[in-house]
Amino acid sequence: MLFYVAAAVAVAAAALVVTRLNASHALIYLVVSLLAIAVMFYLLGAPFAAALEVVIYAGAIVVLFLFVVMMLNLGRRTVERERRWLEPRGWIGPAILAAILFVEMMYAIVGNAVPTASEGVGPKAVGIALFQEYLLAVELAAILLLAALVGAYHLGRRYLSDRREEDAA
Repeated sequence: MLFYVAAAVAVAAAALVVTRLNASHALIYLVVSLLAIAVMFYLLGAPFAAALEVVIYAGAIVVLFLFVVMMLNLGRRTVERERRWLEPRGWIGPAILAAILFVEMMYAIVGNAVPTASEGVGPKAVGIALFQEYLLAVELAAILLLAALVGAYHLGRRYLSDRREEDAA
């Protein structure tokens, strides 16, 4: 039952990520979706994978996306729009979904609702699998993320210079 609730929250948050016009709101929903996936990993008996999901994806990758969004700051209109992002109505949806996940996680931890796995996968096994068997995939993912960052910076820089030329004219 808890798994299905977490899956529903993950799907709902992911749908909201792609439908939001505001990039910051989409990032908030992305964090909620990634946390729901971490809860699903935990419920499946993989607490290490859940911790990796939170630290790597919900932490580092979302911070990288946030920096890219911040680098694309586009002027006074953007500052005014960012002030509106701090209004409580923009946080209602993510807060509700995050509260559902929090209650579900507390129930899973305290209520012993999760059957223990017969054999857990430790960090050493994950590291060996990632950097031996899947080394090429890890390196390709790193290159893809770097290319996305450089591309976003380049596009934002070009847009900003075009914008300055329009304002000067």
